[in-house]
Amino acid sequence: MTQLEYKLHIDSIIERVEKARLSLSAHHIVKIVAVSKYSTSEEIKALYEIGQRAFGENRVQDLAKKSEELEDLPLEWHFIGNLQKNKINQLIKTNPFLFQSLDSLELALELDKRLEAHGVKMEALLQINSAYEETKSGVMPEAAIDIYEEIASLCKNIHLKGVMSIGAHTDEREKIKKSFEATHDIYSRLKGATICSMGMSTDFELAIACGSNMVRIGSLMFNK
Repeated sequence: MTQLEYKLHIDSIIERVEKARLSLSAHHIVKIVAVSKYSTSEEIKALYEIGQRAFGENRVQDLAKKSEELEDLPLEWHFIGNLQKNKINQLIKTNPFLFQSLDSLELALELDKRLEAHGVKMEALLQINSAYEETKSGVMPEAAIDIYEEIASLCKNIHLKGVMSIGAHTDEREKIKKSFEATHDIYSRLKGATICSMGMSTDFELAIACGSNMVRIGSLMFNK
């Protein structure tokens, strides 16, 4: 694919996002985070050159490596993977724009303690397992609001900006929609929340229809 063909390909994805958001509301804004976990720094740079700025990684070591290799570019890095406690200090050093996958009060308390020790703050989203799937991380929907408020109260170094979830792992559109609607319902009841991160390459249009204002698109963005 030539650079022009690649730009046209990305433009087609943006058009799909635009169509989905306009179907919801002309005032609804959606941010695209390009998930670069299977991509090289050169591929990230190629996407940057045609206008993409926000990138997501799901392994701390990859985030550290790529952000260092591309430190001359004004990229916005998001961490979207499961965070093990032994990787907390490394994540803090990478200073991500947003930690999207804060999945428990226990992790929040440990992260807050380490942030305090480093003298820094971190913006984060609470991950919700709205599909009730054992393979997914996140808090259960019925506990989400209480846990969110508890983190906001107890963890002064974590600035919660909203929620994140992964759609139900199924081909049944109604089940996926139901999981997105559950997350958005929680988001709408959270005081001061501004980000509802839902939707990936296979379901981002449905996620936007359910109220998502941040989508995490990987394979489509890098499919050259």
